[in-house]
Amino acid sequence: MSGMIATRDAYGETLAELGAENGDVVVLDADLSGSTKTSLFAKKFPGRFFNMGIAEANMVGTAAGLAAAGKVPFLSTFAIFAVGRAWEQVRQSVAYPKANVKVVATHGGVTVGEDGGSHQSVEDVAIMRAVPNMTVIVPADGVETRAAIRAAAATKGPFYIRLGRNKVPTVFPADYAFEIGKGSMLRPGSDLTFVTTGLMTAVALAAAEQLAAEGVSARVVHIGTVKPLDEEILVAAARETGAIVTAEEHSIVGGLGGAVAELLSEKCPVPVKRVGINDRFGTSGKAEELLKYFGLTAENLAATAREVLKAKG
Repeated sequence: MSGMIATRDAYGETLAELGAENGDVVVLDADLSGSTKTSLFAKKFPGRFFNMGIAEANMVGTAAGLAAAGKVPFLSTFAIFAVGRAWEQVRQSVAYPKANVKVVATHGGVTVGEDGGSHQSVEDVAIMRAVPNMTVIVPADGVETRAAIRAAAATKGPFYIRLGRNKVPTVFPADYAFEIGKGSMLRPGSDLTFVTTGLMTAVALAAAEQLAAEGVSARVVHIGTVKPLDEEILVAAARETGAIVTAEEHSIVGGLGGAVAELLSEKCPVPVKRVGINDRFGTSGKAEELLKYFGLTAENLAATAREVLKAKG
């Protein structure tokens, strides 16, 4: 791993590049472009940028109209607003008609920090997973974010892409080939598998290093696309390692952990432990403090791995 960049920064840079490559790309924001980094696009292409104000529902409806007119709209705001305030419009105007709209929400999870539980979206992936026709992506780093944004622009249909506020380690090489619906094995292992998404992928890699010092071989599988889920890589991991620990900066209800548990209960039942937010709201604090508070650390992942190995027997 090398370098630190916030996924929202990678998004803003890639969006500006896409604007130069494709005149049909348009961007909408709900008065948060400085924070979502769509301001980079706005400076280069002011005629194709629309600040919709604090009117998220209207922004989604406008994006759906632009898509119907042949444009490729990217709309951004904080995750709590994209999925909360505008949920009905995302469902009815984007997902239901399969509109070619890309909802790219920043400030997902508890690493929003001091803004507290009211602004920390810990249920957005679960909500968007439940919406038919919606592709849901949670990139691990800046490299994957850039690739995912380009893939979304090139693929017809609704997308929900969840990004973060803070800088995160780079886990993928610059030439990483992102593919919608495909996971990536970042570390081989035979005793158990960490199945991760978002910033927890880097944490799981650190946990695997800790376990290796104890003689435990932990595989790390990153799931960038939470929907559609890569069933093949997950069933193979369950069969080959016999135990799974999921990790996400999101509620364990309905997110990655829920998706993996649903799949494996039907296709390959093995012991599964879910690490994430335990069905509660966030709270105020610095990002690193909150990750520790909620157990989203390499130490807790390693401890959970030891538990699941006992269950594996």
